[in-house]
Amino acid sequence: MKTKYAKLLSGLCAVLLMASVAQAKDTPKNAAAASATAASAKTELLDINSASKKELSGLPKIGDVRSDAIIKGRPYRGKDELLSKKIIPEDVYNGIKDLIIAKQKTTEKK
Repeated sequence: MKTKYAKLLSGLCAVLLMASVAQAKDTPKNAAAASATAASAKTELLDINSASKKELSGLPKIGDVRSDAIIKGRPYRGKDELLSKKIIPEDVYNGIKDLIIAKQKTTEKK
């Protein structure tokens, strides 16, 4: 009976060990590097109020015609105005909304 439990216990330990090794492979080795990558992704939003035609054309499903329409519709108070002003269709907006921002011009105090 003791050998049965010993085999069962060793088998369970082996499964747990394999699971922890598999999880370790999926975890980034440098958490700071992963955090920095995520932070840089946030700072790389494309400002639709100042982006060039070439930059806008680099967005998914945005070509020259839509880039021209975005530029013509400036300035935007919010990125959702691309929908409310009917500049782009909703499916295209859903594909780029996490990649863009509509920054406002700041006025300097005199």
